[in-house]
Amino acid sequence: MSRVVAADDNMTSPFFTPEFNGVSGRASSSPTFAQLLQNVGDTTRRGGHHDQHHVDVDLTSPDQSVPFVLSFTDLTYSVKVRRKFTWRRSSDPGAPSSEGLFSSKTKTILNGISGEARDGEIVAVMGASGSGKSTLIDALANRIAKGSLKGNVTLNGEVLNSKMQKAISAYVMQDDLLFPMLTVEETLMFAAEFRLPRSLSKSKKSLRVQALIDQLGLRNAANTVIGDEGHRGISGGERRRVSIGIDIIHDPILLFLDEPTSGLDSTSALSVIKVLKRIAQSGSMVIMTLHQPSYRLLRLLDRLLFLSRGQTVFSGSPAMLPGFFAEFGHPIPEHENRTEFALDLIRELEGSAGGTRSLVEFNKGFRQRKAEPRTQTGLSLKEAISASISKGKLVSGANTTNPDSGSNPGSTIPTFANPFWVELAVLAKRSMTNSRRQPELFGIRLGAVLVTGFILATMFWQLDNSPKGVQERLGCFAFAMSTTFYTCADALPVFLQERFIFMRETAYNAYRRSSYVLSHSLVALPSLIILSLAFAAITFWGVGLDGGLIGFLFYFLVILASFWAGSSFVTFLSGVVPHVMLGYTIVVAILAYFLLFSGFFINRDRIPGYWIWFHYISLVKYPYEAVLLNEFGDPTKCFVRGVQIFDNTPLVAVPRGMKVRLLATMSKSLGMRITSSTCLTTGYDILQQQGVTDLTKWNCLWVTVAWGFFFRILFYFSLLLGSKNKRR
Repeated sequence: MSRVVAADDNMTSPFFTPEFNGVSGRASSSPTFAQLLQNVGDTTRRGGHHDQHHVDVDLTSPDQSVPFVLSFTDLTYSVKVRRKFTWRRSSDPGAPSSEGLFSSKTKTILNGISGEARDGEIVAVMGASGSGKSTLIDALANRIAKGSLKGNVTLNGEVLNSKMQKAISAYVMQDDLLFPMLTVEETLMFAAEFRLPRSLSKSKKSLRVQALIDQLGLRNAANTVIGDEGHRGISGGERRRVSIGIDIIHDPILLFLDEPTSGLDSTSALSVIKVLKRIAQSGSMVIMTLHQPSYRLLRLLDRLLFLSRGQTVFSGSPAMLPGFFAEFGHPIPEHENRTEFALDLIRELEGSAGGTRSLVEFNKGFRQRKAEPRTQTGLSLKEAISASISKGKLVSGANTTNPDSGSNPGSTIPTFANPFWVELAVLAKRSMTNSRRQPELFGIRLGAVLVTGFILATMFWQLDNSPKGVQERLGCFAFAMSTTFYTCADALPVFLQERFIFMRETAYNAYRRSSYVLSHSLVALPSLIILSLAFAAITFWGVGLDGGLIGFLFYFLVILASFWAGSSFVTFLSGVVPHVMLGYTIVVAILAYFLLFSGFFINRDRIPGYWIWFHYISLVKYPYEAVLLNEFGDPTKCFVRGVQIFDNTPLVAVPRGMKVRLLATMSKSLGMRITSSTCLTTGYDILQQQGVTDLTKWNCLWVTVAWGFFFRILFYFSLLLGSKNKRR
């Protein structure tokens, strides 16, 4: 088939030169950027030998059939829409007079959509809002759950399994989901680390990224951060091209895009479509949704598919539009944008009594009269993929075909490009790089911890060993432990901001969910250690707690375990709660309940039996009891001597002499000698009074740490079950 390059000459990359051709040595006007790496080694070789059989295909010959054809037939997708609660009167005299009903109806999103897309083409799906554009892209990209979608989608006549489709395709979401503090080059390099195999050296990955930067026209912005609302970065058009670059780093055969020009000005939109045109000409198939393209954009499109309420109202090349609407009785006026006219007419028909039924029926007849000969590839899927790999595409799919794999071309595709530990290292490096460039976030959290510690230290400065000092210690410990959990609430928006980046990356197996959870935990530890050390140093020495250096080290470990458990708990909630404000509300409420049942406000022995279970699942209980055991664990240390026994009674106001005489009277009655220096209450007695007798201080510490691991495991399962990328 012939291909017309509509991109401007100034979009030509200096890397695209005729001498690079990976198949037969002939000049090629638009080689893939993977071929540019052949001067440092063939990306599909291992040990100097090809891993697969290559099929020699000359795409420049007019007689040669197209290597890839994506066909879709009778795609139908419906959802159940639940209506509001309504009341209906019963016709049965013996039945109640009325009953409440939750009625539902079935809404058809796609209704018998058929068509095809060819290698080297850009296919644009257009229509009004709610016409089914994005749903069709999701259907073709295998983003609709099995059983929900009816119809067939085949590539070269063969149904793609999920594993194969992930290896040879890419899906670019409508929103630009990027880390704001990474540069363009770093963003693409991290994508290369995730998607390209470990067998490809770092220098070759870097060279691929550099070639991609030139192909995307991002050379001038390569070292500029992406930016966000608070940090100046690249422009909107450049952000969109970076988003595209992330997903085409492995040079896929199929590229799906949802509204790639949404929110861009005409110049930026044109530059994005030019990039997509060049990607298509490099041997990819580009299918995207588009909203009212300009005349210049229309020249770059090869095939249009107009939808209206889930049905096809036009399918063909842009050149067919005038003849189509002229035969329909609505000729396109001269000098008017063809797509704008078509969309306006479709909207007008949708608002009429008959809807677009007449246009749908006319399109069926028009397609029969003007039917193009069905494209024949002449190649099996296995042969076509092998031919693409030999031309430099699918770098991460070098094992996509194997002479021993039989007829199934996806039998030897690795699920992930890299081993677990490589993913872990890359994820940790990316997260730390992004966080390091936002020091104000950690600075605010550290400042909050320092201020809280300073207030506690000055409020409870150098407590004595009197009965009042004991009560003040209990209050200090309860507030300190609850504070460590509340300050962890800032971890809530971290994953909520990364959620869609995570979903995009794991949709095509960039890395394992377990790698993400573990790296997320490891990256959080250094900051938790710093916060714990700062808080422990201020409060331990300021309040004058017992135990010396050993006591301080244990106190520090308890604070660290509290931060760890609190951070894990909040991280788990971020995996199940979709909104920040809702998450904060839940965190504050649950932590308040944990404090209530910790044993500070009411002893364990006084908690009603029907609430005692909450006492044992309280995150605050275990670190609170650990610091109590650390402080009052010395059986020789005395906290109530002689007349101090009256301090928490109405007799506290009695003169000291009277208290001494009362002690003498009590001594005679009890048959034991009690003086003003006699120890009446030790630390062990205080622990007994508080009901802290079940666990040792080390057991309390290990339980707190275990809670942290437990919530990290729950976070993993929330990602496994709650971050599906498919429609139901």
